[in-house]
Amino acid sequence: QVQLVESGGGLVQAGGSLRLSCAASGRTLSSDSMAWFSQAPGKEREFVAIIRGSTGSTDYADSVKGRFTISRDNAKNTVYLQMNGLKPEDTAVYYCAASLYWRYWDPSEWRYWGQGTQVTVSS
Repeated sequence: QVQLVESGGGLVQAGGSLRLSCAASGRTLSSDSMAWFSQAPGKEREFVAIIRGSTGSTDYADSVKGRFTISRDNAKNTVYLQMNGLKPEDTAVYYCAASLYWRYWDPSEWRYWGQGTQVTVSS
């Protein structure tokens, strides 16, 4: 059974930075794609970033391109999300996902989820 545990969320002022971590346990996920999603109050869960297991290639939502960077440390079975230039509209619970079936932007296509970590950006 794969478990994902996110950490690193918190309260930050606009323009600040945070680094989220997602530690996986249960089995090695170095060959699996992993991603971050966000969910603001009253909204649906949205794709933020993906890093593919096979190639290490990445993709980002247009809203975070140039500000967020996804990376992974396979030795630690951990994926990260470096968030720079944070904006109040980035406020949300951020979830880590692993093991993609097909369409990476669709939350229902991911097999494993973490419990989420809250990111709050004040203006």
